[in-house]
Amino acid sequence: MRTYPEQLAQQLNQPLRQTYLVFGSDPLLKLEARDAICQAARTQGFEEHHRFLIDGQLNWQDVFDCCQALSLFSSRQIIELTCPENGLSSAQTKQLTELANNLHPDILLLVQGERLNKKQESAKWFTTLSKKALYVVCHTPDARHFPRFIEQRCRALHLQPDQPALQLLAQWHEGNLLALVQSLQILQLLYPDGTLTLPRIESALSRHHHFTPFQLTDALLAGKAQRAQRIVEQLHAEGEEPTLLLRLIQRELKQLYTLQEQGQQGRPLNIVFDQLRVWQTRRPMITAALKRLNLPRLAALLRHLAQLEIRLKTDFSRDPWPDLHYFCALMCQEPEPLAH
Repeated sequence: MRTYPEQLAQQLNQPLRQTYLVFGSDPLLKLEARDAICQAARTQGFEEHHRFLIDGQLNWQDVFDCCQALSLFSSRQIIELTCPENGLSSAQTKQLTELANNLHPDILLLVQGERLNKKQESAKWFTTLSKKALYVVCHTPDARHFPRFIEQRCRALHLQPDQPALQLLAQWHEGNLLALVQSLQILQLLYPDGTLTLPRIESALSRHHHFTPFQLTDALLAGKAQRAQRIVEQLHAEGEEPTLLLRLIQRELKQLYTLQEQGQQGRPLNIVFDQLRVWQTRRPMITAALKRLNLPRLAALLRHLAQLEIRLKTDFSRDPWPDLHYFCALMCQEPEPLAH
């Protein structure tokens, strides 16, 4: 059965399928679909998660072993396979076809990859898997459907754009859903009342920014002190709202704190990443930040950030930007070496 990202939540409220096929041209929609499927599976007792990249190095026996290693005491398992960008070889399609015959109710198979053409959708491996599968087609909306897509996203975030604002958002973000999501997050933070008008959009978002607030948080997570300082300088020169930057940094720090807490309790990091719906592309950067920022440092940074926000809202004579520069330097600082 074929479905689309906006219909997936409704499908996941029904009994789970044995197989989910997530293919398409848009990386954000594929990631969101994958995360939603895995989250629904976890609520149904699929606690183990095995990920495999289909390439020349894959040992297919490892995949088949997941199907055969169950006992009365084993948990249900998700097997996630990522197809190569240049398509599958005949040997790989043969293995996928065989895998379809080895599935059982305690296995949920998730296969993801790039957009499929009609010939690929008619191939034996795909038709065999799709008999018991939900096929989620994740293509970037075209220009005709993009405003409606943005309107649905806004509604989910409790944002109410008027028609001119909607058209401008569509014009500025056509073909780039990741940039759209980031812009809507900024608008949500800046305008708690949810009302989006053309002047508000133009004021908050600029097509000419050299840097974005999200590039600042990425630099802070990566510990790149000099880059973070350059970005803060540029955002200051372009009139960025410091309150917005503080809120975005606070959100990242709170997420790091949660990850550190869960890790100390013995929970696997990849499981916590999945629960917090952290994008795959950001996980290496966040993992590096966790090695640099332990719980005491994170708690101290959160307290410092709260003081900055109070000062920003009460002491209007004080320039907040030097404090923000100093805070960014603190967050990028390497930990003190342990004394011998």
